[in-house]
Amino acid sequence: MQPMTDYFRNDVVEKRPYIRLEWCIEALRNPARSEVQAEDGRVRYWIWIEELGRYLRVVTLPDGVKLHNAFPDRRFKP
Repeated sequence: MQPMTDYFRNDVVEKRPYIRLEWCIEALRNPARSEVQAEDGRVRYWIWIEELGRYLRVVTLPDGVKLHNAFPDRRFKP
């Protein structure tokens, strides 16, 4: 099972039930782009999701594994 924060489990999954866990896992394995957030060390990953018609941003804790957030990113440009 993919490790995730309580925030991801209780808020992200509740507010965005259309986001599939397999998309998040694939973003970690094969991102279109990734970067470390300077302010807190969390890692952002982007992946194109055809069903959404946009990129999904997945954010992990600094370990790069534990899921913390995921949402369609309307402003991302590859």
